[in-house]
Amino acid sequence: MPVLVILFVFSLSFYIFYKVKYFRSQKPAEKKWISAKSGIALGLFIALFGLNQFFINQTAVGYIVGCIFILLGAYNAWAGLKSYKFYLPHAIEEAEQLKK
Repeated sequence: MPVLVILFVFSLSFYIFYKVKYFRSQKPAEKKWISAKSGIALGLFIALFGLNQFFINQTAVGYIVGCIFILLGAYNAWAGLKSYKFYLPHAIEEAEQLKK
């Protein structure tokens, strides 16, 4: 499916973008916040890759691998989202302190 491939490339590019941004950041709370966003992008990439396996390999092994990737990606995206929500106020507070 071409739509899945496009989404999968977008999620991979966002993962790379956020990882580069992570290494360039100097503020600790902002680093953790950006790392959480990259975790969400990585989780989406893995889940979309697993979903793509359902269409490419229509065998029992392909379905098992696809299910494992979808579960692993969903867990990674969920953990990234929880981290994002936790570190967002800390990153905002850190940015406001540096403004003063």
